Amino acid sequence: MTLAETLHAFGLQPITGRPPRVAIIDSGVYADHPHVQGVARGISLVAGVPSDNYIDRNGHGTAVAAAIREKAPAADLVVVKIFDRTLSATASDLARAIEWAAAEGVDLINLSLGTTNAAHSERLQSAVTAARAADAAVITAADQAGLPSLPGSLRGVIAVALDWELDRHTVIVDGASADVVRLRASGYPRPIPGVPPQQNLRGVSFAVANATGVIAKALGAA
Repeated sequence: MTLAETLHAFGLQPITGRPPRVAIIDSGVYADHPHVQGVARGISLVAGVPSDNYIDRNGHGTAVAAAIREKAPAADLVVVKIFDRTLSATASDLARAIEWAAAEGVDLINLSLGTTNAAHSERLQSAVTAARAADAAVITAADQAGLPSLPGSLRGVIAVALDWELDRHTVIVDGASADVVRLRASGYPRPIPGVPPQQNLRGVSFAVANATGVIAKALGAA
């Protein structure tokens, strides 16, 4: 199946009259970064951090946003900050962020993160189901270091696996149904001038972000 056919089988339709809205659940985003060039909205759900302070103090969320913006420059980016200086949050925080983004009417929810703790499956499945009911697609990692990842191994997600052989603009469809889509994408982020790829951030986080950007473009972002 082509990517367009896969998205259709999953229930995602082309968007007309407006750009796709993409939520980035991560460490926040530095909106003025030249690779990001602004966001549509942002919120912090981090305890002790003001709700309007979604600036990235870690760098991960900004790099994720840059990878998405590279493929879908017209997309509206909605920032949901659940990490602060370290990439650590509770499963409850993650589920709440998914539900918040879905209630905001986003089309795609980028989760360049996850957990291998199966104890969180029920709570995260509830959040993913709520997102699908709101016509939002959760795009996340299929696995982490060979272990099934949550919510990437749940029903109703677009699960992305790492493929170092692909370029940043290519997504391969491994399987699709109404319940789950399985893709492969490159783990390299948007390059930084003067920084060798092996010294930059990389990994499944950016396979997810690259896939999200390609999907956003396919749905209608110019």
